Amino acid sequence: MLSPRFLSLVTLLSLLLLAAVATTGLLRLRFNYNFNDFYPTGDPDLAYYETYAGRFGNDNDYVLIGLEAPRGSSVFEPGFAQRVDTFTRFVQQQPHVVQVLSPTTASNPVVEGLGVFNIPYLHLERLHDAASRAQDSALIYRTPGLVGNLFARDARAVTVVLQTTPDLKKPPGDTLMSSLRTELQRLGFADEQVHLGGKMVAQSVFVDRLRVEMAVFVSLSVLLVMALLWLTFRAWWGVVLPLTVVAGATIGGLALVGWSGAGIDLMTALLPVMMCVVGIADSVHLLTRYVTETGEGTPTVPALRISMRESMFGSGLSALTTSLGFFTLTTSHIRPIHNFGLYTGLAVLIAYALTFTLLPALLVLLPKPQQRFGAGRSWDAPLTRLLRVVLVRRRWIMAAAAVLLVGSLAAASRVRLESRLLDDLADDDPVQLDFRFFEQKFAGVRPFEMHLLPQAGRSIYDLGVLREIEEIETYLGREYGLHFVASPVTVVKSVRKALNGGALEEYRLPGSEAEMKRLLRQVRKLGKRPEFRALATPEATEGRLTGRMPDPGSTTVARLNAGLRRFQAEHTNPGLLRTRQTGSALLIDKNNQNLTRDMLVGIGVDVVMVTLIVLALFRSVRMVPVVLIPNLLPIVVVGGVMGLCGVPMKVSTSIIFTIAFGIAVDDTIHFISKLRLMLGKEPTVKRAVSRTYRLAGKAVIVTSMILVGGFSTLLFSSFDGTFYVGLLIGLTLLFGVVAELTLLPILVLLFYRKPRVGKARQLRAEAAEV
Repeated sequence: MLSPRFLSLVTLLSLLLLAAVATTGLLRLRFNYNFNDFYPTGDPDLAYYETYAGRFGNDNDYVLIGLEAPRGSSVFEPGFAQRVDTFTRFVQQQPHVVQVLSPTTASNPVVEGLGVFNIPYLHLERLHDAASRAQDSALIYRTPGLVGNLFARDARAVTVVLQTTPDLKKPPGDTLMSSLRTELQRLGFADEQVHLGGKMVAQSVFVDRLRVEMAVFVSLSVLLVMALLWLTFRAWWGVVLPLTVVAGATIGGLALVGWSGAGIDLMTALLPVMMCVVGIADSVHLLTRYVTETGEGTPTVPALRISMRESMFGSGLSALTTSLGFFTLTTSHIRPIHNFGLYTGLAVLIAYALTFTLLPALLVLLPKPQQRFGAGRSWDAPLTRLLRVVLVRRRWIMAAAAVLLVGSLAAASRVRLESRLLDDLADDDPVQLDFRFFEQKFAGVRPFEMHLLPQAGRSIYDLGVLREIEEIETYLGREYGLHFVASPVTVVKSVRKALNGGALEEYRLPGSEAEMKRLLRQVRKLGKRPEFRALATPEATEGRLTGRMPDPGSTTVARLNAGLRRFQAEHTNPGLLRTRQTGSALLIDKNNQNLTRDMLVGIGVDVVMVTLIVLALFRSVRMVPVVLIPNLLPIVVVGGVMGLCGVPMKVSTSIIFTIAFGIAVDDTIHFISKLRLMLGKEPTVKRAVSRTYRLAGKAVIVTSMILVGGFSTLLFSSFDGTFYVGLLIGLTLLFGVVAELTLLPILVLLFYRKPRVGKARQLRAEAAEV
């Protein structure tokens, strides 16, 4: 028969070989923040938008560069305008820049004879002349499409708009952004004068912060877990061995991410932190039981056998429920959440496997641990006193739980569904402040897209179709909140103005079909200009209405969209024009429609799985509420906290309840699995509960402290979503351990009925208990 030491060495060698293989996956890891990953995968609207973007381009492949004039001056000061023009010329020469719209290059086209003359709105060469400067500014502020787009309403700032190549990735995007910042510094623009907006800006900032925060969170989590483990075991092995298991599980999980090519995004960056706090629970349960056995004089190998026999089943069930809590996130239509749930769930299972392979192998090879303060029976007396108080005050505890439940349900009803494009950034974040600058000074950064489809074989430039589009534009500007809009109507109005000497009063649609026909040749010619060519297909069979606006939040946008649909149903002739709203912002908003469903499905799957586990263990329906109530109550309480504090339900907070329930139920599973063993050893339910309370209580408290402490490190995140994950899951687990130590034993004694035994044996047991 092979010796335990030999088996341990074989196990360690096998695991080292697996670790070497896993490093190949780690070498393939890349940080990733792709805005498009948050679109709802498999959604018909996504497929439609992809086809639409293939014709007209993506609505978020742009960068806004806001430049403020020095304090006390305006954008029409010659020095400032000249620097903007120099910067514009520089940008036009940069790789990956398709088009540049700038205040210094914007021009008023005028058709004379057979030629088209572009007269600049801003004459740089004559800005030194006050009269000429006043003339230019007056024209600019009377021309539609310039104010709020290129010029601020207060004439204190301008925007340079860069159209980039489609779906520009981070490395070339970072290079471009670095070049722009360097040039702005060279031209003397102070940091407070420069504001950047657009997908590429957020993408660059998010990935850079992910790298920093991932390192910070893992470091803080490891330090905190080390401190708690030391306080628990007061020995180096009590710290190193659980962390070795966690490190192995983290490496395995990240290797799977690397092999799949998913990349580390805003969600999967949490995997190492999750494993630091979640993956350590099984190790603590096993070590706690092992130290108790060795403290009573049991040799190493027999102590390990006893500890594994008593812990392996309960840990397996808890690993199953925890991993399921993460796996249910794979039902999400949002790819980052799907990936986070999949790979974290797999890492939890890896941690379980390592707990009962790597950890026993190391314990066999190490010297037998010495009994220290914090190990063995030192927790028995406090836990016994706590259980006595709980049972004496059981009615008060039940009443308090009922009041807390009712109050939390009432407060939770106030939680609202709400999301914005930059949800994960704090209100005082520099990127958020820059985006708010564009909302206050200009049209905003939230894109709006509408597909225009003429009917009955008509062209997008048929006068009847154009009038329908113009009516929609008017509504969007007046009622919907669009501060900038462009469509085929813009092209036709601009052509008519150009043919009439550039006079502003001629910026309107033709008055008759005959006039429209005379304009068509010039419409097709000017329609090829950079600012117009993405508004209609070359065949004029389809058109695009695009715009920008401040981001009012998904709830307000849903109301605005409902109003737009009612308006079109009443005022748009479907025989002339059909429309369909699309775009990246609409797709992000659609995620809200699935949040409640995904959350309920996740918790529902967890509840069903826990119910099946309880039925398999006890063959009793009465035990189901015993297990579910202490774990669902904290979920409801945290929902109430969200309602009272005004924390909205959004992509990042919707996953909290599923994860928290899956983690919180672990300790309950450990408790009831030990209770099942004790019921076979003790004559009465009360004595079985008392002994289980002493055996499992320490591990429950220690693992909960580690979990709450580990999640609290996320409170240092600059991302709101990560902050709320740490705060709300931490609160859930904190409420959960209180419910575990108070409600659970009360409910067991209230609901569980032990199979009948002989009358004499029952009397002897009750006498012994007394």
